[in-house]
Amino acid sequence: MAGFEGRILEINLTTGEIGQSTIDKDVLRKFIGGSGLAAKLFLDRVSPDVDPLSADNILFIMTGPVTGTTLPGAARFSAGFKSPLTNIWGEANCGGHFGPELRYAGYDGIAIEGASAKPVYILIDDGKVEIKDASDLWGKDNYQTSDLLKEREGGKRKVKVLSIGQAGENLVKYASIQNDKEATLGRCGGGAVMGSKKLKAIAVRGTGKVEAADAAAFGNSRKDLITKVNEHIATIFMRDHGTNGGLMVCASRGDMPAKNWTLGDSMAVGSQIEGMTMSAKYLVRSNNCHNCTIGCKRVVAVKEGPYLTEEGPGPEYESTASLGSLCMVDDLAGLIKANEKCNKYGLDVISCGSAIAFAIECFENGLIGSEPTGGIVLKWGDIDAVMKTIDKIAQRDGFGDILAEGVKRAAEKIGKNAGEYAMEVKGLEVAMHDPRAGHGMGLTYATSIRGACHLMSHDASTEIGAFTSPEIGLTGGYDPLTSQGKAEMTMICENVSMVFNAADICNFAMLALGMEDLLNILRMTTGFDYDLKEMMECGERIWMLKRGLGNLMGAGVADDRLPQRILTPTADGPAAGSAPDLKLMLKEYYQLRPLDAQGRPDREKLRSLGLSELAAKLG
Repeated sequence: MAGFEGRILEINLTTGEIGQSTIDKDVLRKFIGGSGLAAKLFLDRVSPDVDPLSADNILFIMTGPVTGTTLPGAARFSAGFKSPLTNIWGEANCGGHFGPELRYAGYDGIAIEGASAKPVYILIDDGKVEIKDASDLWGKDNYQTSDLLKEREGGKRKVKVLSIGQAGENLVKYASIQNDKEATLGRCGGGAVMGSKKLKAIAVRGTGKVEAADAAAFGNSRKDLITKVNEHIATIFMRDHGTNGGLMVCASRGDMPAKNWTLGDSMAVGSQIEGMTMSAKYLVRSNNCHNCTIGCKRVVAVKEGPYLTEEGPGPEYESTASLGSLCMVDDLAGLIKANEKCNKYGLDVISCGSAIAFAIECFENGLIGSEPTGGIVLKWGDIDAVMKTIDKIAQRDGFGDILAEGVKRAAEKIGKNAGEYAMEVKGLEVAMHDPRAGHGMGLTYATSIRGACHLMSHDASTEIGAFTSPEIGLTGGYDPLTSQGKAEMTMICENVSMVFNAADICNFAMLALGMEDLLNILRMTTGFDYDLKEMMECGERIWMLKRGLGNLMGAGVADDRLPQRILTPTADGPAAGSAPDLKLMLKEYYQLRPLDAQGRPDREKLRSLGLSELAAKLG
């Protein structure tokens, strides 16, 4: 099938059956691939009432039509599943090399259902697929598992590995899936879904090629697209300093949260842990995802002191902020070690850092003491206490067992006023961008498909003028510190991100490319003669589908909210006195989408988008 491999690998871990399926071209045209296609397959195959940790929850690992091509930003792939953390639709997306390798092996994706009685891993070696015993790998961390499988499965071309660490095995609700040692499917607890299936890893090796449907147009455009990416100021900056290079930019706007979102000024702690400092002290080299010319990943090592860390992936912005400023930790060497721990165990750093900051505030205010924490004195700025708590969370040891449930459930367990310190939306811990410094992000968090996520909408760069696209209504000139006009901006930005995540193209590459470029890329790779209107309609369709899935799983208007702390202005910092007017933005937003009084998509709108089946299920 031009532009696609045309095959989904079907694996049932209960029965051991291995098969293949194909996807109709009309479905591919409407849902593109990646998380869009994963959501469509979930709607068709899985009951919304499924227990996320049961054998009936299907884990979809999906690539997009851009994945594995020779375009910049073509490394990404997606996972889709019902989330054990939020109990609604969950998805995660990352770069690295696994996604392209899966396409080289001849598959657009994998659908994994059932559960094994013993630990297993899946080996995909071009057309040969096996389910193999992983009993000796169970209990090992992600780095050990990756190394052992690369050695065990041999060959001139090394396998690419997805794996879970001890956190996934122990069903930590925000356990991540690690992609070798370089990238992470972090959010929503996909690692726990794998753990519940006793699936330790997936190893893939492919020797094929990914061909664009329109090879001639692809060849003519590729060089210009690469030049645009290479010469853009944002991508040059990330090439030099990684995502953490922008930390002080965020802090200077009041965008980086500190002390569990109670401080508006994070400049002091940020200045000790930002990307240029990491480059000067600990950088070994930069690293690239498949075929990427940006190279935003940092390979670091701590060669002396108490936090010795072997050469490996360094913390990115979200991990530095969540484990660092959120917990008031300014020891960069310690943060590098803490980040490594999370990678090895397989813990989403955003949720993990948020859980620890929540616990520190509970401890500080007397809601918990040192007895339940196993003698750990939780206090702001103590990196050793942070690392000890990471260990306890991954192993579900003592108080770590409560924090492993996520801050929403932990607050319910602790009681009293612990909920005031639980910074989450729909059960997902809030990402490291403060809506008081950009009101559109507040609406993004409140309405985000999977909970408080900055990657379900292109708001972050649009609101500050780093991304504009007048042809789709993103005209620029937005004031971050006002809520006026943000409903329409956010709706468009959400639809844009749905296209990105379905095509599986990197957000960073898209900072340098416009929507006309994306349209051209989709036309070349898929062979579909999209125009701009149809492409944006795909984004709207995918958003409505995922929103409807959330509704079917129990989410409604009451869940489109923000923590009270985010709705309360800070007294200090660059955004002092500012807070989003969520009530205003939601009123406008519901009318624009449109959504009904229960927060569900308008049925006529669904039918016009070709989602009649979803409309019928919503009743």
